[in-house]
Amino acid sequence: MTGTRPPVLLWLIHASGALVAGSCLLVIVRNGLEERPVALAFGVLVAVGELTRWTGAGVREAAPLAAAGALSYALLGADAGRPTHHGVAQVVAVVLAASLVGSLPHIARGQGPTADHLARRVLTVGFVALCFQHPYNRGTFDDWGGPGHALLLLALLSLTALCDAVLAAALAHARTRWPFGPVLRDELRALPGIGSAVIATGAVMALAVAVVGLWALPVFSVPLLLTQLSYRRYAAVRATYRQTIASLARATEVAGCTPAGHARRVAALSRAVGRDLGLSGAELTVLEYAALMHDIGQLSLVDPVPAGATAGLPLEEQRRIALLGGAVVRQTGVDPRVAAVVERQADPYREQPLAARIVRAVNAYEEKARDGGPGGPLTALEELRLATAGDYAPEVVESLARVLSRGRLTLPAAG
Repeated sequence: MTGTRPPVLLWLIHASGALVAGSCLLVIVRNGLEERPVALAFGVLVAVGELTRWTGAGVREAAPLAAAGALSYALLGADAGRPTHHGVAQVVAVVLAASLVGSLPHIARGQGPTADHLARRVLTVGFVALCFQHPYNRGTFDDWGGPGHALLLLALLSLTALCDAVLAAALAHARTRWPFGPVLRDELRALPGIGSAVIATGAVMALAVAVVGLWALPVFSVPLLLTQLSYRRYAAVRATYRQTIASLARATEVAGCTPAGHARRVAALSRAVGRDLGLSGAELTVLEYAALMHDIGQLSLVDPVPAGATAGLPLEEQRRIALLGGAVVRQTGVDPRVAAVVERQADPYREQPLAARIVRAVNAYEEKARDGGPGGPLTALEELRLATAGDYAPEVVESLARVLSRGRLTLPAAG
C-alpha cells in the first residue's frame, strides 16, 4: 500500500458506519428513547464491556461482553413478559453511545477503539437489529414461540457473525493488502472460539431478559467474563512461549555467530511474505518460529561462518548447518513442523515446503542487503531474481518484492 490516502474499500466501510450511526442518532434526537430503563441497562452493560476490553491482545473480539450485550439488545423482544418497542435506530444509538463512554479510558491512553472497531460494531449491530426489530414490531414473529424463537435468535446471530467476519476481513485486506481469501479464512476459523461464546451469550441474554427481566444481565455476564479471562491467560502463555523461542534464537547473536537483530528481521519479513502468499494463522506461526531459529545450527560449528552469512556457503555446508539446526530445534519441544522447515531450508526449492522457500529467500535477501554494497536492497533483490532458475522460488522472490515495495513493514533495527 503506497501513499497516505486510505483505500476506497476502507473509506466506504467507515462512511457506511458513519452514515448509519448519524442517521440513527438523528432519529433518537427527534423521537426520544423508548423504554429508558431497558436502554440504560443495556447501555451500562456495553459500557462495562468496553471498559474491560482486551487492549492489544491480538484477538478477534477485544470486547466480547460489549459485543454480546449489543447483540442481545438488538434481539430483545420483551422485558419480563412485556413487549418492547425500541427499534433499529435506538439499538444503534445506545450501543454507539455506550461504546464511546466505555472507551474513554482507553482513548485517554491512546489505545482505542479504532475507527475500524466502531464501524464494525455499528454495522453488525445495525444489521441484526434490522433483521429482528422491524419484523418483530410488525408482529411477524408472534407465532415463533419456545424453541422456535430460540432457534431464530441463534440463526440471526450466526448470520451476523458471518457478516462480521467478512467485514473484518475486508478491513484487514484494505489496510494491509493481504489476500482477502486467507484473511477471511482466518476470521472464520476464529469464530468457534470467543465468537461462539459471544453468540451464545447474546442469545441467552435476550431470552432470559424476556422472561425474568433485566436482572438476567449481570447473571449471564459472569460466564463470558470468565471466558475472556481464560483467553487472556491462554494468550499470556502463548506470548511467553514466543518470547522463549525468541530468546533461544538470540543465542546465535550472543555467541557472535550472527549479527544482532538478524533473526528478528528475517522473521518479520518472512511473516509478511507468508501473509502475501496466503498462509493461514497457524502456518504463519510455524513460519515465524522457523525464521527466528533458522540459524541455530551455527551453534554446533567449530569455526563460525563469517558474519553468519550462510547464503554464500557451498550447498552441502548449508544443508549440514540446516540439519544441525533442525536437530537442536527438535530438542526444545517446539512444534515438529518448525524443525522440519529449519532442516529443509537448504534443499532445492522445488522440493521444499512453502515455509522453507520463504525462509531461504528472505534470509538470503537480508544477508545481501545488510552488506550495504552498491544499490543496497535493490541490488540484493535483483540478485535473488537472477537466481530463481535454481536457488530461490520465483513466486517467493516476487512476493518479497511486493512486500518491500509497499513500504509498510517496520523491521527491527540492526544492533
